[in-house]
Amino acid sequence: MPNLITCFAVWFRIVLPLLLLLGMTASASGEEWLSDYARHVRQQAIKYQVPGYAFVYYQQGETPKVYVYGKTHRNGKAVTADTVFRLASVSKSFTALLMAKLVEEGKLSWDTPIGTLVSDIPFTGQGMDQLALKHIVGQSSGFMPNAYDNLIEADYPLNKVLQQLSRLEPICAPGDCYTYQNALFGAIEYYLVGEGTSYHRQIHDQLFVPLGMNTASAGKGGLLASKEWARPHIAIARNKWREGAVESNYYRFTPAAGVNASITDMTIYLQALLGEFPTIVPPEIVDTITTPRVTTTRETYRRGWREHLNDAHYGRGWRIYNFDGHTINYHGGWVKGYRADVSFAPDFRSGYVMLMNAESNMINTTTAEFWERYFEHAAEKK
Repeated sequence: MPNLITCFAVWFRIVLPLLLLLGMTASASGEEWLSDYARHVRQQAIKYQVPGYAFVYYQQGETPKVYVYGKTHRNGKAVTADTVFRLASVSKSFTALLMAKLVEEGKLSWDTPIGTLVSDIPFTGQGMDQLALKHIVGQSSGFMPNAYDNLIEADYPLNKVLQQLSRLEPICAPGDCYTYQNALFGAIEYYLVGEGTSYHRQIHDQLFVPLGMNTASAGKGGLLASKEWARPHIAIARNKWREGAVESNYYRFTPAAGVNASITDMTIYLQALLGEFPTIVPPEIVDTITTPRVTTTRETYRRGWREHLNDAHYGRGWRIYNFDGHTINYHGGWVKGYRADVSFAPDFRSGYVMLMNAESNMINTTTAEFWERYFEHAAEKK
């Protein structure tokens, strides 16, 4: 007679995906608002001809509700709960968590200066002697926003981009203003390699393996080695997509945009963020990285969100939104051919992730609409 673990494994890997494909998960739980939302998302995907997506709603204490749609690419396989997508800048939330763990272990400090992270590339701009790890992860370095992203996209190597950054004059002192960066996250990879390790190894050993995120990886090689992965789709006209090649440029800055994961992995990630694996991800670490630190006023004007956002800040690797009076921790991601969103409401012990293998702006509204419907439903239950 098979044991319970074997039976559960068969159910999770075989029966559950079938239920997801048939769209039965939400109706089985009686979550009508969620079924309505899922239908809306599917209709939007059809309207905008999105190749494929996966999203999950997780409420602590309940079975995760996962929805998948479309194919990995033309004539490819159907997207499943184990299909791997690029996370793009959602990677920054993983980087913040990894840095927090290294700080907890005494291997780094939030005050570790840029001169220690890249000791052979002196940063000479005014006030750069104050630039530290907390400013890099917290997007408050003082450099002009997206400094030298053009060099990343032109395939400049990491050390060359950092050398250009090192001579750049800041627009404010570190910690004084919000200035979103990608290239500066390369300093983290540079430091880890100099210490005889790498971002790939650290995130694998510190997070992916302990959490059981079995299909998660970092780097282009990790994506291409995945058993099933969604190909990138680039816009060629309004709501028309062409399958493209996986580009290497942002993968060279892995802490900024180099993590890959499936919706199954991201469900585990939400559970960790909500305190379900406290020995791996202590709640105080999550509090540290989601504490508001710098105002991001411009975010309150985001299309699809502005009618709901009362306030917006950046913590460390996370955006913190006041959404109709409720706190949401959020980050989005966009690289060529992919979009991703991750968010969770700590006070409600719930979370939502959407992954997409196209650069569709559909995701701009679907995440905000999810939380609008979720909070309406929560109010009705009271």
